[in-house]
Amino acid sequence: MNDSFDHEYDDDLYGEYEDDADDIEAYCMTCKQKTVMDDPEPIWTRRGAPGMRGTCSICGTVVFRMGRTAAHGRLKRPQPVQVAESPAGAGGGKVARHTNVTYINYSVSDAEFAEILAEDLGRIGIHTWLAGSDVDDVHWATGVHPALVECKNMIVVLSPLAIRATNVGEALQFFVEARKPVVVAQLQPSDLPDALRRKPRFDFTGDDYKQQFRALVQAITG
Repeated sequence: MNDSFDHEYDDDLYGEYEDDADDIEAYCMTCKQKTVMDDPEPIWTRRGAPGMRGTCSICGTVVFRMGRTAAHGRLKRPQPVQVAESPAGAGGGKVARHTNVTYINYSVSDAEFAEILAEDLGRIGIHTWLAGSDVDDVHWATGVHPALVECKNMIVVLSPLAIRATNVGEALQFFVEARKPVVVAQLQPSDLPDALRRKPRFDFTGDDYKQQFRALVQAITG
């Protein structure tokens, strides 16, 4: 059993694809289709996952594709971020610890958007925790994952599948009962659960990602 908040990503999990800058495609949340990525750049997310980040060649929206390329070999892989008072990382390695961490709550179908959001927040100094499979796989002594206890606020990535996801609902319920701040990043048109009806909501279903992102940042830092 691994009690680490963040686990090392297995590169094989994401695979490797050809890094021809003219051919990299990614799903655009605005165009609702795969488009060619302009100005692609290799990145490591704050959880140590490899990906490519660029802009949609059609509408200019930021797009992201997970996967390792040869270009990642030239980048230093970051240490995964943990919240304060967490155990050592896998293998006893050092990890970066922060006391003010935002929990990003999402369903597996919305993982790429969650990674984009976490990466953008990290770029402006907001540290995040993205729920992973270990939330369900580990039976914690307290009955809840330590990240739920330690994180100060939550962003719920809202979509029809997220509403039905057990892990999303249970994490949200914990935050609501603990009276911790919750905001909503609406990714797709969805009915709002009762627990989210009065929470600040930011609409990422349209083409104004930057404006909605700025408003969301203001809400979680204000």
